[in-house]
Amino acid sequence: MKVFFHENFYQVYTDDPAAEPGRMEAITDLIKSRVEIVSAEPASEEDILAVHSLDHMESVKARGLYPIAALAAGGAVQAAALSLKEPSFGLIRPPGHHASFNSCWGFCYFNNMAVALDHLKRSGEIATAYVLDIDLHYGDGTVNILGSKDWVTVHNVQSQDRGAYMDEVAREMDGCQADLIGISAGFDNHELDWGGTLRTGDYREIGRLVLSAAQRSKGGCFALLEGGYNHHVLGQNVLALIEGLSKV
Repeated sequence: MKVFFHENFYQVYTDDPAAEPGRMEAITDLIKSRVEIVSAEPASEEDILAVHSLDHMESVKARGLYPIAALAAGGAVQAAALSLKEPSFGLIRPPGHHASFNSCWGFCYFNNMAVALDHLKRSGEIATAYVLDIDLHYGDGTVNILGSKDWVTVHNVQSQDRGAYMDEVAREMDGCQADLIGISAGFDNHELDWGGTLRTGDYREIGRLVLSAAQRSKGGCFALLEGGYNHHVLGQNVLALIEGLSKV
């Protein structure tokens, strides 16, 4: 599988948990021998302004965070575009699912998923899309930007019971019919992370379910890194999802 990444994502750009030193290394050290790393490129201002206000973009610039946030959004666009041919993963940070049209919080600045899907919709490469958000926290920013669009479905899995959670994912994927499925891949719901719900193997199964739904729809699938803060298990969880998506 091709994984979109850039060494600048190693930067500690703020003092929040998503930017902690060692977080990205915990993933790259484990997956680098199993995947093909492709260099991420920044998103254009046009792509960012298609889903965010000018005031919001300028506020991110004023905080000195525009270069890293635009790089994450660009990696998301690349991953989404490639996924129309083969499954892919955006190993990016800052995360994005708490970034709304005109505001952001929760370690997010630009909504990477929204930027990516909107880019493909505007370019005519997709007609429909589905977002499966498996992060511990509700992706309010993605709902704010994409929730009212008739061409995209956004589903946040919120169960705190492992069995019910996995059943919900299976039901959603059974009924999913879209040109492209994007996973907002937060790993903070792992049993050894903040949420304490899922096991490492569950991420592999989620990837398999998404891949199966994409193949049935004759569409593509990809995932973008959101949360996940226990460095001891984060890499294993990312690898498990990649394995499920790529049938390794």
